[in-house]
Amino acid sequence: MTDGAFTEKEQDRLLVERSQAGDTAAFDSLVLKFTPRLYALVYNMTANREDTADVLQEVFARAYRSLRKFRGESGFHTWIHSIAVNLTLNFLKRRNRRQMISLEEMDTAVEKDSDYMELAAASDPVREAGLNELQQHLNHALQQLSEPHRAVVIMFDIQGMAHAEIGKILGTSEGTIRSRLHYAHRQLKGLLADLMN
Repeated sequence: MTDGAFTEKEQDRLLVERSQAGDTAAFDSLVLKFTPRLYALVYNMTANREDTADVLQEVFARAYRSLRKFRGESGFHTWIHSIAVNLTLNFLKRRNRRQMISLEEMDTAVEKDSDYMELAAASDPVREAGLNELQQHLNHALQQLSEPHRAVVIMFDIQGMAHAEIGKILGTSEGTIRSRLHYAHRQLKGLLADLMN
């Protein structure tokens, strides 16, 4: 049977088993696979590229150190996301990072992002300006949520995770997740009300 015949969960399980047996290339494959989603998760919670890189480094270091203890009761996807969310929340608490994105920092980051600048140059500037302004308002509003509410919104609305999976990652009930989402959506709606008028 070839790798293509395995489901994604089975492929993850095989990579985990190989990693647990000391195959560092298998762990590298897991890192490559999960980095984009974890980067998006952590970045949306921290609003800072350097902090995101630091947290991600710690996430994968923690996962590597703890991999032998991983028993597969939940999927690797859930396990690694749980580590990422917990480390990010701890990071934010330590740094009292309930600050908003600085629009100046955002402008500088965008100017340094050559891929974004290339894309922007090839597209409709009026449309792009409107989308950029909307993104800034959304990021600003998102950063005003508490860390637990921000985490739930990011996992549900941005990453498309189900309530049950978010509950497993955060170690809480689906009802609590639904409640946090409802409250966070209501708060975001209030924060973005001026855009809707």
